[in-house]
Order: sequence, then structure tokens, then C-alpha cells
Amino acid sequence: MNSKTVVVIGGGAAGFFSAINLALRKPDFRVIILEKTSKLLSKVRISGGGRCNVTHHCFENSELIKNYPRGSKELQQVFSQFSVKDTIDWFKRNGVLLKTEEDGRMFPLSDSSQTIIDCFLSLSSKLNIEIRTSEEVFSIKKQDDRFLLKTSKEFISCDSVICALGGHPKTGAYDIIKNLGHKIDQPIPSLFTLNMPGEKIKTELQGLSVQNAHVKIKDTKLSYTGPVLITHWGLSGPAVLKLSAFAAKDFFDRDYKAIIQVDWVNRTNQAEVLDLVKKHQKEKNKALPYSNAMFDLPKRLWEFFCSSAGIDNTKPWAEISNKQISNLVQVLCNSQYAMEGKTTFKDEFVTCGGINLKEINFKTMESKLVQGLYFCGEVLNIDGITGGFNFQSAWTTAWVCSQSIN
Repeated sequence: MNSKTVVVIGGGAAGFFSAINLALRKPDFRVIILEKTSKLLSKVRISGGGRCNVTHHCFENSELIKNYPRGSKELQQVFSQFSVKDTIDWFKRNGVLLKTEEDGRMFPLSDSSQTIIDCFLSLSSKLNIEIRTSEEVFSIKKQDDRFLLKTSKEFISCDSVICALGGHPKTGAYDIIKNLGHKIDQPIPSLFTLNMPGEKIKTELQGLSVQNAHVKIKDTKLSYTGPVLITHWGLSGPAVLKLSAFAAKDFFDRDYKAIIQVDWVNRTNQAEVLDLVKKHQKEKNKALPYSNAMFDLPKRLWEFFCSSAGIDNTKPWAEISNKQISNLVQVLCNSQYAMEGKTTFKDEFVTCGGINLKEINFKTMESKLVQGLYFCGEVLNIDGITGGFNFQSAWTTAWVCSQSIN
């Protein structure tokens, strides 16, 4: 006889992780996962280009929380209960070894997200977790100390509910939680590339990247430094994606129209860059400007910047005017592009917004409003930048849910 029934709503990373850890801890519980689509763990499958970026090699929680534009303070509490090291150890115990790449991202040794999916499905089977696909939850009602769920197939009575709905672009997706009295912070896209339909740079130079550029929204303090990629849409790459996460609300309020400033050489000041270009001009005075790229910039990008500054490549450096040098420094340090719209980064849709964090007890991940209702993963108004941080908050909040239900 099962002593308790727990329903997990959502067959994604957080849903499976909470269900598995609960079943490991309470083998006599009946645990049911309800997934409204026909696909399980779909985000796990596509993450990291199909390799699954499981977590990030960041073992100091005080540093780890800096990668979360929303929820950093709350995550400090839960990361102390289940950390990055705990994630690595958990997967190792369950037959999945992880490796670290140069940028700190961690992937399965197999380089395949299928390894994670197989691990979860195998454990779920061994632990007798009931997995039901194409079963949507339409309503949750609390009756005395139990819950009654109306699904697309039946009514289910249970003792506790773990809500792992994931992030959604539309507020309506959270109605079943809103109807229980919870406040929903407006869902807003995070992690997106910047569209620049009117800019020449995207037409002529798509595919080129710069390893250390500084990207900023003009007239704000919102900026990020790191690799920038020029795409057929406009600008992408880690620095742009991170900026989009930290500036998600600002971009939304601006209707995704802004002037984006890029310092392609990321030097401390323009005077230093001017000195370096003038020194280069003296040393290469007989050479043609386009043939000697500076600052480790790709040759084609350097040529584009020289052309944008009005520099004539039929004349040697010695004949380039101070005005043209000044123009070049301005282009290198302060290029400005008109952003008009955004594009979701690959298929990795992330939202900021979701369940208001003030209504959650972060020691247990239980609702402060409805006893027996727990939350984990992206359904919460927590989101991280790209690099394995969203999965880490999913594993951590799911694990805390699984340890809190009695």
C-alpha cells in the first residue's frame, strides 16, 4: 500500500529530477509525472547543441549566483543545500561522468544529451515512477489536506504537488497556479540575439566573431564583455546573450528597439587605442592599411572597419590622415547599431517571469500560500545566463523539493 501520492506536473529536467530523488528517498510513495505534450525532456535533448550543458564548473556559491539576473539572492539559500559539486556527484553515482570545457561549461563525457535522458528514464523505470504523456492539467483544487487535479484524461487525488511547468511566453500557461492565489510575474523572453535589419555589418560579415568585445545598450549601464558573433540577423554570441538576460526587462520595455554600442577591441580608453593605431601607422608606414589587421580582429572585419572609417586602401599608412585615424578609432571603440527586434537563440527558449519568489519558502521550495504545493525549475521567476546555469537551478530546486515532502 502506497503511503502517499505525489504528482509532478511537467516532464522536463526539474520534473524528472524531483520525481527521481523523491522516489529514491521515499520508495513507498506513489510518484506520477504528468507531461502535457507527447515529448519528455525536450529541453534536455536540445541543450548545448544536443550535448546537454548539465552545469557550470563554478564551485563557489557566491560566484555562482552572479550568473542569475533574477533569483540570485534566493538561490544562495538552495545552493547551500545542493551545489554544483552535488550535481556532479549525483550524476557520477548514477553512471554519468561529466567533463569540463575551457569556458567552464560541463557536459556528459559522451557528448550526448541522450545519456542524461537514458539515465532519467532508466531510474524512473526502476523506481516505478508513473510517466504519463499527452496529459494536461486543467485545474488544481485543494480539498482539506489533499489535492484534486483535473487532467485532460481524468481526475487525480494526491497528497502533494510538485509544479515543474517550465518557463512559458504566455501568462495563461500559469493559470492553474494563479487560480490557487499565486502571483505571476509577467513572462518576458531572456537569452536572445539582437536583430539589426538595417545594418551592413550583418550582410557582409555574417559568421565572423570577436573573442573579447564589450556590448552596451546606449544611455544605460547595461553591458557585457565576451565573445560576439555576427549573424545574418545581427549580433549574437555569449556577450550578447548574457546582456539579453540581464537587460531582459529593459529590452522588453523598449519594444526591442535600442542603439547598441560595441567596443570591438575592449580597451580601457580610446586614447590608448589611438596611440596604438598611430604607432602601428609609423611602423607600417609603407604598407596598405587593409593588409595588417590589429587587435586580433578577423581580416575581413578589419577591412570593413577601415572602409567604414573612410580609409582608402590604395594609399599606404603614411598617407592616411589624422581625421581618418580618428574615425577608425571611433569605429573600433564605439560602433553603434540600430537594434530592431530579437530572435530566440537556437531552440533554447528561456523566460524571465513566472511564480513570484516572495511566495515561496526557499528552505523547502514549498508555497507559502498552499501547503503541500512545491515549485522547481523555470516555472519560478529565476533565470540564468547561458552556460549550464539554468539546468543547475533546476537540479537544485528540484532536489530541495524532493527532500522536503513528508
